[in-house]
Amino acid sequence: MSSSPPQPAADPPAIDLPLPPPGTMGPPTQYGWLRRECPLAEVRLPIGATAWYATRYEDVRDLIADPRLIRPTINDWPPRPDRAADDEPGLITMMELNGPRHEALRRALAEPFSVRSVRRRLPRLRRTADGLLDDFTAAGQPGDLVGGFLEPFPLLAMCELVGIPYEDREYFLPRADAALGAMVTLDEGREVTSELREYIASLLDRKRREPADDVLTGLVHACGPGTLDGESVVTFGLSMLVAGYRTSTMFLADAVVALLTAPDRYARLRDDRGLLPGAVEELLRYIPVMNGVVVLQAVEDIELHDRRIRAGDAVLPVLASANRDERVFTDADRLDLCRAENPHLTFGRGAHNCIGAHLARAQMAVGLEALLDRFPRLRLAEGQEPAWDDESPSKSPLTLPVSWHATTAAAQGVGDPPERPRSHRPPPP
Repeated sequence: MSSSPPQPAADPPAIDLPLPPPGTMGPPTQYGWLRRECPLAEVRLPIGATAWYATRYEDVRDLIADPRLIRPTINDWPPRPDRAADDEPGLITMMELNGPRHEALRRALAEPFSVRSVRRRLPRLRRTADGLLDDFTAAGQPGDLVGGFLEPFPLLAMCELVGIPYEDREYFLPRADAALGAMVTLDEGREVTSELREYIASLLDRKRREPADDVLTGLVHACGPGTLDGESVVTFGLSMLVAGYRTSTMFLADAVVALLTAPDRYARLRDDRGLLPGAVEELLRYIPVMNGVVVLQAVEDIELHDRRIRAGDAVLPVLASANRDERVFTDADRLDLCRAENPHLTFGRGAHNCIGAHLARAQMAVGLEALLDRFPRLRLAEGQEPAWDDESPSKSPLTLPVSWHATTAAAQGVGDPPERPRSHRPPPP
């Protein structure tokens, strides 16, 4: 009696892009199962393309630094048969820039984004935070903390450092968000490319005529043969518009949600500021903003977990899942403000690791300490739920209604401290 040779196991079918549960920051509920059973899964994206979704820490760590993977522009991926060869340049940020031009740009930015430079800016960051909270407090409670502080603070800090006029935000914010959200709104993201490029080009012309004390002015005047070219400066400007503040906004807003939904966490940081540096790192690990938003493209075939990523395929190394990997982090789904070992991957790794990591840490630390000083009894407003965009793979609250003065003895709670004066000593980044 003959027997048929064993057949190779069929690849699992593609799944929909995992999204956080409605009305929450997440993470998606599928993370644990994917890490255990299908660490490299094929996913269907809202834009109609498919990609490889990698969820284990070790795989994500290796993929984000793998030279066989590059970051495609939103104009180049997914491929379009109707794209003409002479189309105008795509939306190239520092993530898509490679080779000597990328290296030259990072060298030019090393000092303004260094630990030393960020520390010098801490008092200015704190003044910015306190000024925004002055206005927010004056408007009365309850108030929307997103619109009043959590969104404008990182944006204003970025604008002051880089030299992008804050007063232009009504023009560039919707266009930058369209580009950043291209995984959901691809056509809209592509349409704004030329508008963003034109805005940055006009801003650089102004910096040449009217120098100021900011990063863009420094880059414009550093251009020259064999050093930095003008197109690289445009690339940096686009990077700041598209990603230079929005992820900081999302992390800060989600951090406040995480602290206020378990009030003992907020009280613990309020009463022991020595915990703040470690708590910032833990919040960066725990908050699942980086849910499949890093899109890479293979330039050659790659074998991983008995599956073949072919040249041209897109790969999503899911930093948010890697940061919850139980193989690396004890009790990984718990927010532990005293976590000691914390090798999270939030800022990436390799040649394209986040150049603004020190600034992002400082913004979260200063923003949280300003809130802790100003509002020792900050809490979610009763009867008013935060609003969320449930179609986005990366989520932070669109609104966050809060109150900050206890109105009754019962509301104050046992052991609540009296209002304490604001500290003007910002924590180190």
